[in-house]
Amino acid sequence: MRHLTLRILLFLLCICSAYYSHATHVRAGEITAKRISDRDLTYKLTLNTYHDEIGGRMASDGQNDVTFCIRPFSGGTGSTLLAKRVKRTPINTATSLNIFEENFTFSSPGVYVISVGIENRNDGVVNMANSVNTPFYVETVLVINASLGLNRTPVMLNPPLDSARVGQKFCHNPAAFDADGDSLAYRLSIPKQGTPGTCINRNVNGYRDPALGINPDAKNELQNGPATFTINAITGDLCWDAPAVAGIYNVAFIIEEWRDGVKIGEVVRDMQIVVADAINRRPLIDPIANVCVEAGQTVTQLVRAQDPDNNRLLLSAYGGVFNLDPEGKPIAPPLISLDFATFTPAVTQPLTSPAVGTFKWLTNCAHVREAPYDVVFKVEDIPNRSIQLASLESFSIRVVSPKPVGLAAKASTGAIPGFTLTWTAYRCQLPGAQVVIYRKEGCTGGTFSGCTNPGDPVALGYTEVGRVPVATTTSTDDNNGLGLKKGGVQYSYRIRVIFALPQGGTSPLSDETCLDLPAQIPVLTNVTVDTTSTNKGVITVRWTRPPFKPGDVPGPYQYRLSRATGLNGTDFTVIATINTNLGNQPDTVFVDRNLNTVQNAYRYRLEFFYTFNGTLATLGTTEAASSVRLSIVPASLGLRLNWQAVVPWRNENQRHRVYREVRNRPGTFNLIAEVPVQAANTFTYVDDGTDRFLADGNATVKLTTDSSYCYRVETVGTYDNPRIQVGQLFNLSQIVCAVPADSTKPCPPVLKIDALDCANLTSADCPEKVSNSINWTYPAKNANNQDCAPVVTYNVYYTRYPDEAFSKIGQTTAPLVNFLHTGLDSYAGCYYVTAISRFGTESARSNVVCNDNCAAYKLPNVFTPNGDGKNDLFKPLTCSVFVESVTFVVYNRWGNKIFETNSPSLNWDGKTSDGQELPSGTYFYQATVKFKTLQKGSESSTLKGWVQLIR
Repeated sequence: MRHLTLRILLFLLCICSAYYSHATHVRAGEITAKRISDRDLTYKLTLNTYHDEIGGRMASDGQNDVTFCIRPFSGGTGSTLLAKRVKRTPINTATSLNIFEENFTFSSPGVYVISVGIENRNDGVVNMANSVNTPFYVETVLVINASLGLNRTPVMLNPPLDSARVGQKFCHNPAAFDADGDSLAYRLSIPKQGTPGTCINRNVNGYRDPALGINPDAKNELQNGPATFTINAITGDLCWDAPAVAGIYNVAFIIEEWRDGVKIGEVVRDMQIVVADAINRRPLIDPIANVCVEAGQTVTQLVRAQDPDNNRLLLSAYGGVFNLDPEGKPIAPPLISLDFATFTPAVTQPLTSPAVGTFKWLTNCAHVREAPYDVVFKVEDIPNRSIQLASLESFSIRVVSPKPVGLAAKASTGAIPGFTLTWTAYRCQLPGAQVVIYRKEGCTGGTFSGCTNPGDPVALGYTEVGRVPVATTTSTDDNNGLGLKKGGVQYSYRIRVIFALPQGGTSPLSDETCLDLPAQIPVLTNVTVDTTSTNKGVITVRWTRPPFKPGDVPGPYQYRLSRATGLNGTDFTVIATINTNLGNQPDTVFVDRNLNTVQNAYRYRLEFFYTFNGTLATLGTTEAASSVRLSIVPASLGLRLNWQAVVPWRNENQRHRVYREVRNRPGTFNLIAEVPVQAANTFTYVDDGTDRFLADGNATVKLTTDSSYCYRVETVGTYDNPRIQVGQLFNLSQIVCAVPADSTKPCPPVLKIDALDCANLTSADCPEKVSNSINWTYPAKNANNQDCAPVVTYNVYYTRYPDEAFSKIGQTTAPLVNFLHTGLDSYAGCYYVTAISRFGTESARSNVVCNDNCAAYKLPNVFTPNGDGKNDLFKPLTCSVFVESVTFVVYNRWGNKIFETNSPSLNWDGKTSDGQELPSGTYFYQATVKFKTLQKGSESSTLKGWVQLIR
């Protein structure tokens, strides 16, 4: 697709002659596949190779066929397939595109590897060993499954022909396109070699990373970091920033094909990069932002490029939206539906710098898919006396479907309460698409757009209630035959279109339609606790009259009120039957008595009866409503109130009221706070004694842990259905009393330890068991100058080694602030102390203090083992309890070992190890000593000296 002037071509041939003088012919290639029959698993396998037509012309002439190897991915015997060359087309004077094709029918579904090995690669490839004797090899992994339909692997539309310059960033993009709309991902790989005609392959010998494998000190183009060789996993931009050594390089990368979160294949491209050391500088394209359009809109994008050396430029563009192969010829069958995109001017037209090109694409519904369309713009310079360089810019286009419109709903006419929904016929009726209907209670408004915020029905609280083919324009929702609630509940509906795989994707959510089912029965309005008692509790229940006039529905009429125990109780029992003619009598209230409102919440529902053929018949039952249930838990120097009620009206987004009983006036409650609430999990309030509602006076008190405080809560609610005009609904909870708890942590004590005085310690201060004494002080205030909580007890913790866990070894009762740790075999160890309040709250740990043994082992230089009881034994002058182990050896003046012991106290009596008395004289010793210290596994020390034995 690239065309060069004759002068540039001749110059390139001169520059590259050193590279091509011993070349064979294969420079790059990849394998693609597409299923061609829906009756069996027949695929067309295609190998595209790019041949060197300068040094490798003869080899290219002879390459009239290749052998595919097809083998199971999991291993096993493979089969071979001979494929003829069906096309050999010059891409430019130096390179040709060669296409080998053959059909193959897979015997069964599975995962297969399709590979080709060809003799041989170019000689002198810098980043592999012995390239001239290394076969070229590529492979493609293909998932064979009939459920994938007429699947096609991605194709690469940008030929790998660009050159690089030492010190300048180089990028290549294959312009990969998946006509099925599958998602693509990219990763680097290592080039492989394969024995032609077989399935045998392995990584090439001596492969080295182009960036740093040749020159470990290579820098990037900006000279501010090491060179890198990377591929963008999303866009496929393969960039080398920057080459440091001229030569031919071979690289490979993999394009993964994904559908609905499952990988269904991958294609390897193996390619060469020719790096030259030239004075030319690469041209650059101005950055281009990705775009999103709704199907039917035109994408117009200006592409501006300039050359720092003011060379003339060639602009080109690659991508599936053009439906052009690497030669620039139309692809049949087409990759996408009409219309195709265009790019002007033509690639053969040289432009002065800065150069400007125009991309245009009129989209339509057939272009809608979840994956974006990627376009690669490329600029190449036309230098006078240097190698030609190029740069590219990736551009992504998302084509989204329009929003469904015209959604409306009305109550169904059937016996089961529900809604019939209708909408305008959808504009993008693609095969397999479905309209999905969503419903939720409550209306929130909001509008959505495919490009900015398509809307997440789950996050918005919607539930899917139905699906119909995309050509359908109506649907009925009756809650799967269970019916929807009448009266008091508003329902919000939205729809969106979901498109079938592999294109996939969804439309944005429609605007909502919001309505309710008209109620023909009363609604409950109050369930309020009047009296709190274990056996004489009282709850008042109120409701509205039915929304029709007497006579509209035949009478007489009757209310039947039922009760269940618990907020969500379902075991309802009729507790009142009230006959009515819907006149002016007070028949919409009932006082329920003799309840245990201390321990129980109660739930009520009302059934309304009318007269049908002389017999009472039910017109319907209200939704149940519970009493308000209050609970209290102690908080830090306060009390936390939590309340709940399960009711058909909405208590959310209101201001609930908290009342506290007035001290010394039992039964009198003062409003202390109006609590703004949103969702039910915000029905909570912490009382610290402050009266925050002062309109009725200030009743602030100091809460103490030795007093009980009583509360009740009043919820405020309303029906959000405009048909139910009942105003605000006020309902009281039961009365609950509680005592605050002081959960404030005590302050950590300040700890000290009686440390050893090693300088003045003698062997006389050396008991078999030792003890550590610690003491502490308790602060009056913490770091924030707040009073520390009173302390009842202290816990003492100990560890032998500082890097091990502490364990509790004792407890003292305040005001005692010292502790003696006895029965130890050494002083080494660490301690901390915590304080415990009267409520059992434990403070943070105190500072950690440690004691250590004296790492000293002193020996005398004379002793007199004559039996007079004085200085008869040779033993340490320091305490042996500090010693973990010792090896003590005595030698005579001739170096013979005469005595040895491992006892830390030594107690040498002047005799040999076998009990013979030694004569007076000078003897020499060596003691290897390991001390008991805070450090686990401490090293041994070696002492050498002499001693005078006198008898």
